[in-house]
Amino acid sequence: MYSLILRGRRLIEFQKWGHLRFASPNVLSTLSSSFSSASPADGRKRNNFTVAYLVDSLGFTTKLAESILRKVTSEAKGDPDSVLNLLKSHGFRDSHISTIISNYPRLLLLDAEKSLAPNLKFLHSRGASTSELTEILSKVPKILGMKGDKAVGRYYDFVKDIIEADKSSNYEMSCLSALPEGSRQENIIRNVLVLRRLGVPQKLLFSLLISCSHIVSGKDRFEESLKKVVEMGFDPRTSKFVEALRIVYQMSDKTVEDKVNLYKRLGFAVEDVWEMFKKYPFLLAISEKNILNSFETFMRLAFTRDEFVRMMFRKYPFSLAYSERKIINIFETFLGLGVTRDEFATMIMSSPQCIGFSAEALKRKTEFLVKKMNWPLKALVSRPQVYNYSMEKMIVPRSNVIGALMSRRLLRDGVSEIPPPLPSVFACTDQAFLNRYVLKVDDKELVAELMAIFNADRAS
Repeated sequence: MYSLILRGRRLIEFQKWGHLRFASPNVLSTLSSSFSSASPADGRKRNNFTVAYLVDSLGFTTKLAESILRKVTSEAKGDPDSVLNLLKSHGFRDSHISTIISNYPRLLLLDAEKSLAPNLKFLHSRGASTSELTEILSKVPKILGMKGDKAVGRYYDFVKDIIEADKSSNYEMSCLSALPEGSRQENIIRNVLVLRRLGVPQKLLFSLLISCSHIVSGKDRFEESLKKVVEMGFDPRTSKFVEALRIVYQMSDKTVEDKVNLYKRLGFAVEDVWEMFKKYPFLLAISEKNILNSFETFMRLAFTRDEFVRMMFRKYPFSLAYSERKIINIFETFLGLGVTRDEFATMIMSSPQCIGFSAEALKRKTEFLVKKMNWPLKALVSRPQVYNYSMEKMIVPRSNVIGALMSRRLLRDGVSEIPPPLPSVFACTDQAFLNRYVLKVDDKELVAELMAIFNADRAS
């Protein structure tokens, strides 16, 4: 295990965690051989739980606060006010609560008295001080949502041991000396410490600790999986390392090889499959049925095999995880907006992220840009990257500035009906946009007005 840690550190120092390329025609066999080493709450309970409170008291962005509030409202469970009041009564400050809710918003859906209060009371009864409690639960708030004293106590102790180990110069002695040899707890602490010494951040360690897949609770299988992931060159400092470890741990060598062979049959080069796995570990976890359905749907709608392999897989492999219904829905949405089948293929080849958007978002952006701002639909077909931009933070503020200038006939030599090309408005930084369209205006009052429009729209 010590040699594994050294190998992981050398990869960090000398490879800079660059992409591994497998040029050998026997790459598959080479890799395979290396692998073998509560009840509904009354709506009145939420009256005081507002976006303003989350923003003003807890420091959330408006967007995040609205997202959390929608989640609470849609599931119609829990009493957020009671949850927040309970945490405060146990010594949690606003900074703690902000961290907890950001990392585990579902906590707001739990029953404060029946679920959370008993867990807090149990931890206090075991001798946990307020400072210790707030530190540990702020790092892994999911412990509060667990059921049963045994599980709550066990995971609380795991997190406490890891935190203490990070503070100690003697990792093993501080955590392992008092644990029964070969016990599940000893395995977990030992494995977590190995990952910590490899450079895995504390936050990612905690996500592994409470994972349902129990990756860190074993011994031999954990060591085998870790060895494979380190040898593939994943950076232990990133979430992709943990994601790859989780996937490799859950898959047999034969399953991995079968999945690579499936991609190969679809037309992908083996080295490309592994290159993409380095970037997107989830690719090996997608079911064969989902891969085939997605591939066949894209072929049926608008793409040739070579186009899909060359562009879609390399630029946006997430497309393989989408269901047939999702793909067809986006296709029909674009056709309903007036885009032809060939134009749809061109747009997706240029900006495949469009497949991941909701039909509502696509319609909203198209109608705003085409109907309100008067950009021709062909302009969006030629520049589909505009769909990637935030409506609130970029599209609306910049468009309204352009609209104000057009209404004064200050663009395109006095022509008020035609806006400037899309790239000149959106394919630039905020400062470049302001320099191009606002700051060069020779009227201080108008500049101030345009800046107010720009900033007001972005803040709303």
